[in-house]
Amino acid sequence: MFQSITYNGTKEQNYSLVLKQLKALIDGEPNVIANLSNASALLNEFLDDVNWVGFYMMEDGELVLGPFQGLPACLRITPGKGVCGTAVSEQKTQRVEDVNAFPGHIACDAASQSEIVVPIMKDDEVFGVLDIDSPSTDRFDETDEKYLNEFVSILEQYI
Repeated sequence: MFQSITYNGTKEQNYSLVLKQLKALIDGEPNVIANLSNASALLNEFLDDVNWVGFYMMEDGELVLGPFQGLPACLRITPGKGVCGTAVSEQKTQRVEDVNAFPGHIACDAASQSEIVVPIMKDDEVFGVLDIDSPSTDRFDETDEKYLNEFVSILEQYI
């Protein structure tokens, strides 16, 4: 049974705890949707100052909305379009301080001001992305990027 806790260590200590919680939540569960659902709920509980946490998964050459926490979102995103599509086409994490300055940004939620998107890889192909939005500019830093990449690395083992 999962219990909500207060994360009161350093940012690095808190992320380390979240990584352990993720492993405990998904260990032994083969269902991808179940694992991504719990992963989005865990991050939404852990992260402060975010308004959307979720996943898009590749299907027939485009990203399709998957499990998430937040307001209803865009259903499909073409590779190369917006922050999520750019993460797919470059196969690289995108950390955007101000989404309004990002060329071609797709505004699913007008409140979003910054965003981080981490590609999820399987067999050297993009399986999907982890997408996190914040209503504050410059919300995500190098520490967030490092640990969210580790978070996705754990997920990749269960896909």
